[in-house]
Amino acid sequence: MNINEVHNLNLTAFDEVENYITALKNYVLYTKIDEKVVIALSKEYMSVSFDYLSKIKTDEEIIFLDEISFEKLYNRFLEIKTDKEMSAIQQEQEDATLSDDDFSVSEFLKVGSDILTSEESAPIIKFVNSLFYQAIKKKSSDIHIEMHEFKAEVKYRVDGVLVKHIELDKNIMSLVISRIKVISNLDISEKRVPQDGRTQIKIAGKSLDIRVSILPTFYGERVVMRILMQSEDIKSVKELGFPTYITDELEKTLQNSYGMVLVTGPTGSGKSTTLHSLLHQVVSVEKNIITVEDPVEYKSNAFSQIQVNTKVGLTFASGLRSILRQDPDIIMVGEIRDSETASIAVQSALTGHLLFSTLHTNRAPAAITRLIDMGVEKFLISSSLLAVLAQRLVRKLCPVCKCEDESMASHKFFGFDTTKTIYKANGCKACNFTGYSGRVAIGELFIIDDEIKEYLKGEVDDNTLMKLANKNGMISLDKQLKSMLENGETSVDEVIRIGIK
Repeated sequence: MNINEVHNLNLTAFDEVENYITALKNYVLYTKIDEKVVIALSKEYMSVSFDYLSKIKTDEEIIFLDEISFEKLYNRFLEIKTDKEMSAIQQEQEDATLSDDDFSVSEFLKVGSDILTSEESAPIIKFVNSLFYQAIKKKSSDIHIEMHEFKAEVKYRVDGVLVKHIELDKNIMSLVISRIKVISNLDISEKRVPQDGRTQIKIAGKSLDIRVSILPTFYGERVVMRILMQSEDIKSVKELGFPTYITDELEKTLQNSYGMVLVTGPTGSGKSTTLHSLLHQVVSVEKNIITVEDPVEYKSNAFSQIQVNTKVGLTFASGLRSILRQDPDIIMVGEIRDSETASIAVQSALTGHLLFSTLHTNRAPAAITRLIDMGVEKFLISSSLLAVLAQRLVRKLCPVCKCEDESMASHKFFGFDTTKTIYKANGCKACNFTGYSGRVAIGELFIIDDEIKEYLKGEVDDNTLMKLANKNGMISLDKQLKSMLENGETSVDEVIRIGIK
């Protein structure tokens, strides 16, 4: 039977089985069809399941699901089990915080005093696993663990903003950090110097890479874990959320056989995602694609990837030099940080390679002056640069709870009349009390046309470049944000956070 054919499938039966955890371990899934409890099995685990069923009394009808359907249902039950455990832990932690006992957190972890002497104790392992699970569920990009004088905090970065998750005793958190070090192959005895590692976790049948950074601070070690997406999760250029006129122009630009395409913006604006999306747009068996990144954020089987390692002298510049001896068609450099990398990148773009990279500039036209500051000649820029995309990720207001912003200051920000209706964040259960739900990408695409190339023969400044770009049809980021405000899609506070105006 295919699970998609069972329209009345009900997961509530899961709660009604006393030994559901044992049943789950033996691949026996209790579910409901038309209010009737049945047992769902897979032929793959049939011997294990029947061995378990032979030891218990059961009258339920047995049905067999195909492999994919069974895996979906099994993973859903795993999520419910983890949710129930996490809810119990959080409830007990909330109850424990009402007590004045210094070790109230160890009460909620359901252990005795031995938890303070062993990082391998089961509750610590369970807690670390639950941190990863909750991060995936909340769609967060980073997990932060911060140490303070009397307590420790866990925060998640959701939609680009840190949200507090839980507070713990410092003694408990030290053991949590030790566990993270163990799974990341780091030295648990070393607490004086920064350490960087990597680990892989498996949740609901899906593997995820986690990049771990540990930094010693005054009150203890601080941990930041970046959740790295898989290459297959990357959306196409048209699915990233950019307006159609930008995606159409980008697709035209990608048809060039050589030249340089730059993506700019601050940290966390989605540059790496856009670069990999562009790479997947041009992937083919006829093309040799090589990247040099720091770190490799999206693992892919479609092209070769080089990880920067400064300890052994493998920098962006040296990696790029080596790539050029590998007969590449398309090159991606994670970031142009110095004049040496900039110079080699421009030369590569001039010698028949299509090159993608990122720069840290706020606006698209500023990429030209940044390259000039790095020592690249203007005539080389005009010959090699095809386009620059400056982008931001803007949080959208929660449609359920957004409310009217009546303050004069907000209206004056973009010169709106007081009769103009704009909205601000409020917060409700639907948006986890943040006031925002999801993000949308906005961008300004600066195409290097003949007029820009002519201008680059003389003195160059950002203001003139911006005017020329706007004249040639580029819609600036501030205009797009103003439009979003008028349409009630975002708030003035979010515009200020992004820092365009």
